Amino acid sequence: MSEMQENTQLEKPQFNADAMKQVEIIFSRYPEERRASALMPVLHLAQKEFGGWLSQASLDYVAEVVGVAPIRCYEVATFYTMYNLKPVGKYHVQVCTNIACWLCDSDNVVKVLEDKLQIKMGATTQDNRFTLSEVECLGACIRAPMMQVNDDYHENLTADTIAEIIDRLP
Repeated sequence: MSEMQENTQLEKPQFNADAMKQVEIIFSRYPEERRASALMPVLHLAQKEFGGWLSQASLDYVAEVVGVAPIRCYEVATFYTMYNLKPVGKYHVQVCTNIACWLCDSDNVVKVLEDKLQIKMGATTQDNRFTLSEVECLGACIRAPMMQVNDDYHENLTADTIAEIIDRLP
């Protein structure tokens, strides 16, 4: 069963009034005839509003709001790693393992995180606090190795700084 199929049983979500205001602000950035160009920021908002991930029901809803065919949402959401198609922990820890980070020892970053969180890459802790994911370039190559925790970048990582970052999280 694909990730998309696993998420079909959820109720149809809806943006609350504040989120709809944000959608209108997003739409205002684009000409009316290019409203479909708002798809990525609206998907990002939906992910934030609907628990940190996008179910098939969420994708269908965003397609309706933006006015595109649902397949357009699926194409975008399955292509970009910034969209989560299954639930993630309260803290989504994403480690860049692309060439610049790998050359600067991202393998050690992964090892330190797996040891510290006691999970393997791609897993979520039993308490749903942390999800550990491997991602391609996050665009901080000059300060490699790096990881992203939710929306925050952490660069020039060492074993000590990684432990400090994780321990600081409430």
